[in-house]
Amino acid sequence: MGMEENLLFYATFAAYGLAAFLYICFLVLRKPALARIAFYVTAAGVVVNTAALAMRSIVAGYVPLTNGYEFLLAFSWGIAFVYLFAERKFQVPVAGAFVIPTAWLLLAYVAVDMSPAERAARPLMPALQSNWLTIHVTTAMIAYGAFAFSFGIGLMYLWKVASEKSGATRGLAAAFPASEKLDEIGYRLIALGFPFLTLCIITGAIWAEFAWGRYWSWDPKETWSLITWLVYAAYLHARFTYGWRGSRAAWMAIIGFLAVLFTYFGVNYFLSGWHTYASE
Repeated sequence: MGMEENLLFYATFAAYGLAAFLYICFLVLRKPALARIAFYVTAAGVVVNTAALAMRSIVAGYVPLTNGYEFLLAFSWGIAFVYLFAERKFQVPVAGAFVIPTAWLLLAYVAVDMSPAERAARPLMPALQSNWLTIHVTTAMIAYGAFAFSFGIGLMYLWKVASEKSGATRGLAAAFPASEKLDEIGYRLIALGFPFLTLCIITGAIWAEFAWGRYWSWDPKETWSLITWLVYAAYLHARFTYGWRGSRAAWMAIIGFLAVLFTYFGVNYFLSGWHTYASE
């Protein structure tokens, strides 16, 4: 990993860390200027994050989505990128205190746990030499970004409802939007992410046929991707069919994103299968 790549990584790490800090300060102090600054710092982080991915692409000679370092760099980009657009659309800057720290923590994991050798670009193994891989991981990035935001909204909803039930009129939750609005935002984010997750699984199956000669092998990552898909499918089904809203929907959003995290971290580090090269 060259010096330029290293600098871009740590610049991204610093930008998301500063943005997370500013959003948390906004949550506590409720100064609108802090939210505005945090938004622009996040945008700057996305620009540098994009540059880091582009630099890796130039250095490696392939789309940088093939090992653990590259995917986490892309995962953090997806979270921050989706957040910027969703904040503008839904006008909930306080959500940044719950969403942007997630992007920062992913990079913190890289900084603390991954050695320079693990971050280094390597020649592509035959199984990764397919354009389907690019589509597969790109759709995953967008889906996971939307799900990370819905996770933050779910936490906010539960906190808001608990505050309302206790009769508190002050405190941090007083700065949150109405619980009904949070519930609607969470639904829209999952409705955005679900089609991309579906495409991720479909393109992954096509890639598997190209790489290993079969569309589905019940590999641990395939299985957990399906479990994640089923959680979000159940969320949407329950909402449309049974009118599920409120706390049950918030908990499903939280459980869904925990399944997303296990699909990456749990499978890569605790289970073995065709996808374990992603942790290398």
